[in-house]
Amino acid sequence: MVVFCLKVKCTFEGVGILSADPADYEWCLKVKCCGCGEDSPNWHTFGVADSHELKGGRGSANFVYKCKFCSRENSLDIVKDSIKKIEASQGEKFVPLVKFDCRGLEPTFFMPKGPWEAESITSGSKFGDIDLSENDWADYDTKEQETVGIYGFTSQFERVK
Repeated sequence: MVVFCLKVKCTFEGVGILSADPADYEWCLKVKCCGCGEDSPNWHTFGVADSHELKGGRGSANFVYKCKFCSRENSLDIVKDSIKKIEASQGEKFVPLVKFDCRGLEPTFFMPKGPWEAESITSGSKFGDIDLSENDWADYDTKEQETVGIYGFTSQFERVK
């Protein structure tokens, strides 16, 4: 078992909190097979509610991937209670967002399609259905009559176990 932590950083404008709904968020990743080193060219989408049986009755996982090059079956599970909110007070540094328990694969790229939710730092206004796949998002807070946004969203994976 190898655990990878997805860390993210971004710049906030008028936003205090950015979060992914733990129950509904669809994670979109590219992966690499650890058996042969082959990178999957496709994006793979899965959520915490997904459950796929593993070959040979070895349980289940949120995402199962069969490598097209070596035919090895690999799996990934979202670590329970590992999904965190990102707060503006954490500054513009990489902070943990979620952990993945990986068996036979390594996550290589993350696409932050969403839906994300954000909350205004001053008015508490909530913004939903945010798509960060372009790495930026902006809207207008009518209560405070100011622009709110998230800019320069970037991510990296860190092996933690």
